[in-house]
Amino acid sequence: MIGSSIFLLPNGTFFVELLVFAVIVLIMAKYVLPPLNKAMEGRQEKIRASLEAADQARAEAAAAGDERAQVLAQARDQAREIVAAAQALADQVKAEAGGRGQAEFDRIVGSANDEVATARQRAIEEASARIGEIVFDLVNKIVGREVDQQTHQDLIREAVAALTAEAQRGTSR
Repeated sequence: MIGSSIFLLPNGTFFVELLVFAVIVLIMAKYVLPPLNKAMEGRQEKIRASLEAADQARAEAAAAGDERAQVLAQARDQAREIVAAAQALADQVKAEAGGRGQAEFDRIVGSANDEVATARQRAIEEASARIGEIVFDLVNKIVGREVDQQTHQDLIREAVAALTAEAQRGTSR
């Protein structure tokens, strides 16, 4: 048992080992730990800066999203206004075109009515002149003698007046 008790007693190598250990710890504390601590602090600062930048970027993205939504809403409103204005303009153009078309239709119908009335009057005058000639020839043939031209003209005028009155009654219907 003597050998086991010697194991627990400190001898000279223990002190040398203790001294070497203390020197290594002091060298590490003096030369190795400060650069390591500095590197760790630098890394922590980079991480903190990155986190702050990420938070700021997240906030900017949220603000940009809000701004984008606002711009989109304004664009939609403007688009609705443009569509409404275009629809109003189209309705106005349609109404104006309808009015112009109706005015042109009325003008054409009026012109056609005037032409028809003029043509009817011309036809009545031509027919009455021709009827006068036919009646005069017929009377000459039937009676076999010459009829007074003045009397004949009076009869023709009466016939023309009757035809004109008849034509005007037909137009008013």
